[in-house]
Amino acid sequence: LLSGYALDPSVDTTSQNSSNSYIGAVDEAEKKKGLTVFEVGPKKHDKRKKVQGGESDDIDNYLGPWAKYVDEKDGAKPSEEEQKELDEITAKRQKKGRNEEEAPAEEKTILHVKDAYDYQGRSYLHVPQDVGINLRTADIPDKCYLPKKQIHVWTGHTKGVSAIRLFPVSGHLLLSCSMDCKIKVRNTPATLTPDLPACTHFAYQLRNSLSMYSPSTGQCISRFTNRKVPYCVKFNPDEDKQNLFVAGMSDKKIVQWDARTGEVVQEYDRHLGAVNTITFVDENRRFVSTSDDKSLRVWEWDIPVDFKYIAEPSMHSMPAVTLSPNGKWLACQSMDNQILIFGAQNRFRLNKKKIFKGHMVAGYACQVDFSPDMSYVVSGDADGKLNIWDWKTTKLYHRIKAHDKVCISALWHPHETSKVITCGWDGLIKLWD
Repeated sequence: LLSGYALDPSVDTTSQNSSNSYIGAVDEAEKKKGLTVFEVGPKKHDKRKKVQGGESDDIDNYLGPWAKYVDEKDGAKPSEEEQKELDEITAKRQKKGRNEEEAPAEEKTILHVKDAYDYQGRSYLHVPQDVGINLRTADIPDKCYLPKKQIHVWTGHTKGVSAIRLFPVSGHLLLSCSMDCKIKVRNTPATLTPDLPACTHFAYQLRNSLSMYSPSTGQCISRFTNRKVPYCVKFNPDEDKQNLFVAGMSDKKIVQWDARTGEVVQEYDRHLGAVNTITFVDENRRFVSTSDDKSLRVWEWDIPVDFKYIAEPSMHSMPAVTLSPNGKWLACQSMDNQILIFGAQNRFRLNKKKIFKGHMVAGYACQVDFSPDMSYVVSGDADGKLNIWDWKTTKLYHRIKAHDKVCISALWHPHETSKVITCGWDGLIKLWD
């Protein structure tokens, strides 16, 4: 019946007219002379014919067993209507991409101090020398103590604070960045002025790019991009390599730029997931990276092949890593609610005797830090608490309710015995002593 007609079993085909022997599409039956679909269609043993392969002596025209079939088509082109629709879709996508690229980023800088320079022509970046402690030295305090109370709160951010950093060596300035697209530079404990909300702040709105700002003027010096989202950035600390920096990207690569030329000079592409952290070790000859692929890799500078790969079935992603003050250990915030300690020299082995537990990070990249004398380890958690462990015994000494939301970062001031700075997603930055 697939052909539209069938043989009528109640009619004697030997005595009746052939046209009356069928039911359904009688005209089609007469046209095909009553053949069924099995008789009309191609037989199984029928083979497709190939184009003549030519003679083997003719090297240029010889096709042999690779000759095409006679009815074979090279390719199917879209019709005129389909091609027109495809052209319209492509034009819309290109126009949208151009609008995103050409949209200017709204940037501005606000200076909160009366004068950018003092009577001697020094900017706020100048390290003060009249605060009671020597901020220029690299010496650490002899003995550190547990912080117990809150002594100051910095406000100004309208959304959660995502990270805080201290000025290198001196620590006299505090830089904070927030989800409100603002970067603020503030005075720190040694130079604390309660009336001063911030020395300066920068507002930015950029996509898939890295921006370099001048801390003294707040202006954007240069911008770098490879069309991917950067997750972490680190400059090479060596004095002769201050123009080079590396960035961990969302496309599983670590990209090395030259700030002078703005060009990519190296790519490290061995990770299998987005790169979360980059930490320089071993007198800046090597750096350690962690990724969403739950691995830790160690690289020689400017060599795009990792010489050490650490990945165990029990390991979790480690989105926050801190180098100890003596440069011997790496504290890694693991997503299974514990802080793991890896050696930062030679073998980079896990120190199974130094595992810090008792807090819950619940998927947040809570930054870890050490006290200057290596007596304590501090970290925030998902409950907004500041947790303090003893380095030698790994015992949880103290826990403070620091923030109403996630306490994302905790920093111990390098020249103070008991001052710790925390920030959280409640938009506040707090000082503890």
